[in-house]
Amino acid sequence: MREYLKLYIDGQWVNPAEPKTAEVINPATEEVSGTIAVGSVADIDRAVAAARRAFAGWSVTSVAQRVDILQAIEAEYQRRMQELGEAVMEEMGAPASLACGFHTFLGLGHLQTAITVLKEYKFEEQRGVTTIRREPIGVCGLITPWNWPMNQTCVKIFPALATGCTMILKPPQLAPYSAQILAEILHSSGVPAGVFNMVQGSGAVLGTALTKHQDVDMISFTGSEPVGVQISKDAADTVKRVGLELGGKSAFIVLDDAALADNVAGATAGMMGNSGQTCSAGSRLLVPAARLDEAKKVAAETANGVSVGDPTGNVAMGPVVSKGQYNTIQDYIQKGIDEGAELIAGGLGRPEGIAKGAFVRPTVFVATNDMVIAREEIFGPVLVVIPYKDIDDAVAIANDSTFGLGGYVNGTDAAQCKAVARRMRTGWVSINGGFDFHAPFGGYKRSGNGREWGEFGFEEYLEVKSMIEPAPAG
Repeated sequence: MREYLKLYIDGQWVNPAEPKTAEVINPATEEVSGTIAVGSVADIDRAVAAARRAFAGWSVTSVAQRVDILQAIEAEYQRRMQELGEAVMEEMGAPASLACGFHTFLGLGHLQTAITVLKEYKFEEQRGVTTIRREPIGVCGLITPWNWPMNQTCVKIFPALATGCTMILKPPQLAPYSAQILAEILHSSGVPAGVFNMVQGSGAVLGTALTKHQDVDMISFTGSEPVGVQISKDAADTVKRVGLELGGKSAFIVLDDAALADNVAGATAGMMGNSGQTCSAGSRLLVPAARLDEAKKVAAETANGVSVGDPTGNVAMGPVVSKGQYNTIQDYIQKGIDEGAELIAGGLGRPEGIAKGAFVRPTVFVATNDMVIAREEIFGPVLVVIPYKDIDDAVAIANDSTFGLGGYVNGTDAAQCKAVARRMRTGWVSINGGFDFHAPFGGYKRSGNGREWGEFGFEEYLEVKSMIEPAPAG
């Protein structure tokens, strides 16, 4: 049983201003796995004040000083990766192979990327008579989700540290354990007091307090579209910068070629990874109408072959994060059935042989793009297969969405894949499995604004200053 009963403020583990705790439920067992301290508005005020004090010194540190701190964090992170993975497995149900693999690898990758970018980044450049400086924006409120705890937290913390900002992290209450360990890593790595602060608790209370706080200069939020909209409204009164990475209903376009079966299988298995709880997941699988039967057979066989069960065992898929999320996904599956979508794998209820826990059956529908299950983000292992007539139709279907976060194109003709990717109205497109920590990540349309990852992620945390001198005489 885990107990994390203190908050991290101004370089110390402190009691919350008001004694309050919350239980954390293991989604695989439906049992209490631990208790965390729950902060209040008073704790946010303390953390913001600490970050404001620390900003004066941290913002003027040298690149070399910040590289040293980040490298110390890297060493400590690597030492505790197994602990981080076990925490992710316990808090949100990711299978051991995923939690102790890609989940923690992503956090390390963002840290190493921040170090690489920092060493080469030009914080000052000369353009004619003008010196252009990029300076840290100030105190940042970082509000992170539960679905990829290390990825979403590290992609904010490390660029903010690297650029000279100070911060308050508000981790997800559903998945708080890995953030606690990460705070311990930063503390033991010598991050100065007040530079990094963490307050656990309710997003409605703490997130709102951060967003409205007059001494917070920026909010970086990853989560749902409705919450992102509210954050933008709450931040408007203090005219602070707001970076939003919101939902998605990403299209995975499989081209009509010899690799279709392999690509459908890969897309289906990929959708079930992390129990479908990925904002950029390829949840709409677009396949050639002329080969729909073949695609259906492969997708159904792949989904039916996904092993689901105890995340501590050798399985491909664990539970979803909570009973509430399970119920939401069940409602969407029922909507798909009610709409007349063709259910070809999975369906309602838990997988056979599982009596408790937030386990969802890997589910595949064949549907049209106007159905609710093709329009709204389900955030679970539910794939919607949609046939297309030709490439123009595929692109039109892909772009017919209020979201525009991710996209995928797979096929044997690399030039054709790239041509299709250019036409997709989305911020990030993976071609034949491409992946790059330096590639900017973020959305079009209602999937948000701004960009994270690599050099573009740095620029979220920087202000631009022009210093103009007189032109030389004569």
